[in-house]
Amino acid sequence: MAAGKTSDPVAFRFFNEIGIIEQLARTRFDRVLPKSMTIAQFGVLNHFVRLGGERSLVDLARAFQVSKPAMGKLVQRLEAQRLLALRVNPDDSRGKLVSLTARGAAARQAAIEALAPELARLQRALGAEVFSASLDNLTRIRKWLDENR
Repeated sequence: MAAGKTSDPVAFRFFNEIGIIEQLARTRFDRVLPKSMTIAQFGVLNHFVRLGGERSLVDLARAFQVSKPAMGKLVQRLEAQRLLALRVNPDDSRGKLVSLTARGAAARQAAIEALAPELARLQRALGAEVFSASLDNLTRIRKWLDENR
């Protein structure tokens, strides 16, 4: 079979492209993040900006599909930087509720602003319509995957 030609299912090829794009984007993003912030930490801050409110560690671990101890360590690091706040869960005193602080929202915004020149360069090269045309379908796929875990 010639290079670039494949009989793989279109859904597989689609997700393969997303995986490659994710890796390339992650590398670029990692270059511009503040040295004190990892991509995983940014992801948690972004999650709170997108959805608002408070989350338990279990909810966060489920959302990011990681173990509760792994999420606990990540949240502890963000709390130490005062980017997240923790409080006792009134419904379960053994658990904690996690929320975004104003400092955390500002750190997330600073990370987005640091990435802005890269995003602008990409958008100039490909055109805003490429992203607009793809966004609705990607959102539909993400929602389906999220609802059918």
